[in-house]
Amino acid sequence: MIPVNRPALPPLEEYTRRLEGIWDRAWLTNDGPLVLELEQRLADYLDVRHVLFTSNGTIALQLAIKALGLTGEIVTTPFSYVATTSTIVWEGCEPVFADVLSDTLTIDPALVDRAISPRTTAILATHVYGIPCDVDALAEIGRRRSLPVIYDAAHAFGGRYRNRPLASYGDVATLSFHATKIFHTGEGGAVITNDSKLAHKLRYMRGFGHDGPERFFGLGINGKNSELHAAMGLCLLPRVPELIRARKEVGDAYELGLAGSPIGRPARRPGLEWNYPYYPILLQDEATVVRVAEELRAAGIGTRRYFYPALTTLPYVTGASAPVAEDAARRVLCLPMYSSLTEAEASGIAERVASSLSVQV
Repeated sequence: MIPVNRPALPPLEEYTRRLEGIWDRAWLTNDGPLVLELEQRLADYLDVRHVLFTSNGTIALQLAIKALGLTGEIVTTPFSYVATTSTIVWEGCEPVFADVLSDTLTIDPALVDRAISPRTTAILATHVYGIPCDVDALAEIGRRRSLPVIYDAAHAFGGRYRNRPLASYGDVATLSFHATKIFHTGEGGAVITNDSKLAHKLRYMRGFGHDGPERFFGLGINGKNSELHAAMGLCLLPRVPELIRARKEVGDAYELGLAGSPIGRPARRPGLEWNYPYYPILLQDEATVVRVAEELRAAGIGTRRYFYPALTTLPYVTGASAPVAEDAARRVLCLPMYSSLTEAEASGIAERVASSLSVQV
């Protein structure tokens, strides 16, 4: 079976050396030395002032919303993973959907501006498949409307846009370090900001509200992560460039093998150094997606309808439809993408997809 994703892992002996240090110190959590080292190395890598390592990417979003004191409505995208919307609802706010652009599948700034009401307290957008939002337009709207811009940058790690890390854009950005991501810590995530006052608030909120061992600064939860997870991250972080190079080779094999096939792809903005987090294709209609996915599954090849369904269909949200996002959700299919996938395997997958699409049904 070729899965749709396979986590990258460092050499076991390298990870074991990190574990031996943890065993010697017997310090497993609560801002241990590896967590602090990882946060600093991530801040350097992303060229930002503050990175807070969290237990997962969803908690990172929750902390961002809580620390910013958001209430009322948050304008957001209908084309993202469910956590982008469910976090808004979980934190007692109301998601207001602005549809996406038909080329990049990122949120449409003009519709964001139109969706803002007196109850709006923030904009929460997603860099979809590592493709940047229109960061200039959203920043201008945020300034003009006095609203913070939060980016769900779960797909953005390792990508660069206009010669800076994509994850560094926005007033706040959040990352996922889930095992399926290019850079991962098994489970994990992070909140990113250049605002020192906000970073202090995020830090105490992440740790039950503690401001030192015997006093509390304010309300908090347990959003920390462990030394064991930080060890994985420290082993993998130096390997990110080679992981992206390997994924690019897979992507190039797909491009070559699918040339001339009746598929679409989300557009990549000029100035993007893409990180190849996924390989999404857009097919003619939902019936074709189902057929191709089933044929690949029968051949032992995994795929994923990512993102499906559109978030406007969630049972706990209401509001207007988003026809562009809903159409894309029905037609998108992600092919296998991971650093240990060989070019030959990718070429074989592309050949099967092309062959399936050439069959008249």
